[in-house]
Amino acid sequence: MDVLIHAVVGLHIIGIAALLGGFMTQMKAMGKGEARMVPAMLHGALTMLVTGVALVGLNQAEDHTVNTFKIGVKLALLIVILGLVYVKRDEEKVDAASFGVVGAATAANVFIAVLWV
Repeated sequence: MDVLIHAVVGLHIIGIAALLGGFMTQMKAMGKGEARMVPAMLHGALTMLVTGVALVGLNQAEDHTVNTFKIGVKLALLIVILGLVYVKRDEEKVDAASFGVVGAATAANVFIAVLWV
């Protein structure tokens, strides 16, 4: 079971990398007001959602302690990210505020995962 959990953690990190990588590729365009939500951002966020839910289930199945409040905060941030990316995915230009919220919420999600014990 540990191998499965570690494999899902690896997929979760790939999802984060896709979301954050998609954001970073658009940073220069954001400065010009021409940023857009790229498909990698949507796919990364969906990967994070699916693997995150799987990780909670797998850890509970192993009788590991799960900090449900932390998971709830991370899920709330991810829902905001998914909502913004999904709604704005077809727009040619996304306003800098919406785009910045996606980047800030993604970074916050990473830091919550790493620093909140």
